[in-house]
Parts: sequence; structure tokens; C-alpha cells
Amino acid sequence: MSENRIIYGTKTRHSKKIAEAIGRAFNIIPCNINSEPVIKETDILFIVGGIYGGNSLPELLKFVHNLEGNNVRGAVLITSCAAKKQGQDSIRSILEDKGIPVIDEILCQGSFLFMKMGHPNKTDITEAVNFAVSIAQGAIK
Repeated sequence: MSENRIIYGTKTRHSKKIAEAIGRAFNIIPCNINSEPVIKETDILFIVGGIYGGNSLPELLKFVHNLEGNNVRGAVLITSCAAKKQGQDSIRSILEDKGIPVIDEILCQGSFLFMKMGHPNKTDITEAVNFAVSIAQGAIK
């Protein structure tokens, strides 16, 4: 296995912006889960998603539930949320049940209606990209 991949699920396009920025850093085209990408032999699967009403996006949960555990060596969660307090616990649980270790997670500032308008902004996205690059470099060692 020698590839990293990026998937995302989004309602607000925040996760898409974050996934595309990470993709540019790795020269990888992120896949929207709605396109039903097939994940094969992946070192690190970067999963970018948001918290909606306190929960992960149902479509993202379904996608992760259908992942083949033996195809992914590890996962990294990049979570956009307005409160910046809640991670992707449901996704983490599904991954761990499949034997896919969650390497780490970052909470990226998002927005909802009038709360935290303008987020994720350039600084938030740069923080997520730097986090992803740091994780990937650590995995290479």
C-alpha cells in the first residue's frame, strides 16, 4: 500500500473546501462520497466531514460503514463544526469496529447560519492542511 486518499461528505461545501485544499497539498483529487468512490489499498484515508445538528452526515456514516477494513491502514478525521467541540465520534467508532485505527482528528472551525460566519476561513483551512501534511509526514518515517 502506498497511497493516501481523501474523501468528504458535505451539505454546506465547507468540507469540500477543506478537502480540496488538502488535496492540493498532496496532489490528490478528493472524492465526494456521493460519487461512491471505491477505496482500495490506502495507507491513510483522510475523511473530511461536518457535524450537523450534533451528528455526522448520514451519507458519510453509511459510506464509512461500507468501507472494506482490510483496504485502509489508518484514517485521519478532519471535522468542520460551528461549536468546534464535537468530533466525528460515530465515524471513529465504525472505523475502530472495522479494525481501522484512527490516527488523529482535527476540529476545524465551521459555521452555521449566523454563528461563526465566514468559517472555515483561510486560516482554518491552512491549519487543517498543515495538520494533514504533518500526519502524512509522520506516517512516512
